[in-house]
Amino acid sequence: MSGIERQITLDTRHIAKHLPDTPQVQRLLRRGRAAHIFKNAATMESVAEAIKARGEFTGNIRGYERYGLFFTEAIGYRISPNDGSSTPLFYGEVKIDAENRYHVIPRTRPSQD
Repeated sequence: MSGIERQITLDTRHIAKHLPDTPQVQRLLRRGRAAHIFKNAATMESVAEAIKARGEFTGNIRGYERYGLFFTEAIGYRISPNDGSSTPLFYGEVKIDAENRYHVIPRTRPSQD
């Protein structure tokens, strides 16, 4: 089975930390955490739709049900907090909480325990 076959609702609290040039991204970097950022809002939306349609279930990890999908072109990039370098990201992941709220994240690979 692939895709998400039930109604889920976008959790807007997480959007800004995955878009370029936001205060939330700068806060992550100042705190020494890497930022995983989509190219833009349109890319984030298209990745979410693709995962909802054909993403693969990867498990329940750290309290979230997760679905993911690899893309042939980079969907975003990871910014290192150490030196500001960036790494292209080709994997998108949808995390769904217990209330069926989701947010989408660009990643290097599927989440692991």
